[in-house]
Amino acid sequence: MTAQQSFRGAAPNATAQRTPATGTAHVNVGLTERVLSAVAGAALAYAGTQTRSKIGKPVLLALGAGLALRGASGYCPLNQAFGRDSAPTQLAPVEIKETFTISRPIDEVYAYWRQLGNLPRFMEHLESVRQLDQRRSHWEARVPGGAGTISWEAEITTEEPGRLLVYRSLPGSQIDQSGEVRFRPAEGGQGTEIQTITRYRAPGGALGKGVAKLLNPALAELVRRDVRRFKMVMETGEAGTTHG
Repeated sequence: MTAQQSFRGAAPNATAQRTPATGTAHVNVGLTERVLSAVAGAALAYAGTQTRSKIGKPVLLALGAGLALRGASGYCPLNQAFGRDSAPTQLAPVEIKETFTISRPIDEVYAYWRQLGNLPRFMEHLESVRQLDQRRSHWEARVPGGAGTISWEAEITTEEPGRLLVYRSLPGSQIDQSGEVRFRPAEGGQGTEIQTITRYRAPGGALGKGVAKLLNPALAELVRRDVRRFKMVMETGEAGTTHG
């Protein structure tokens, strides 16, 4: 598989086929690691463009480029050097929490989020969300670094209208994700307070702990940008830009 091929149709939670690429390089990074590497690479590269540190900027850009390439190509020279092929057996959790306030009534905010087709308006990585029935939906997202798209199905496991949505990706999906969104009146009756909890599963073992440590701040920045766009959509009707 080359950097130009899509993740679409890849076997769920399975190591990619070991098809030789250029030279001795071959796909030796599992699908979960590839997606997470691409996401982390994009986030680190973005952080590199924002920092004013003369030392930090090239380091962040280099790390971001390396992770993005790892995700896009599915090849890791360290894996090859140590004879490692990443197999998604045990997985370590990556969890991101965000709490924010929107100056709109709680019923209006909940109704907008509950209409899942609205999510791509403020979640920049999402290509589309298609409702299959009252609880199940089909999601498609762009993989950072131009590595194609990834799709999965999810279900709402708990719903308390105006208060709570809990969801998870379905077994056999290409991505292992779950989370919840909580809604409550803001203090003083000034709008709606929302708490989002997003969970991903990274590879297990020592590598997984390292990936989780890296991804927490990287993915947290992506979530914060989505949150700012959602706030703008609800309060102004437009997503606008959220860089900086």
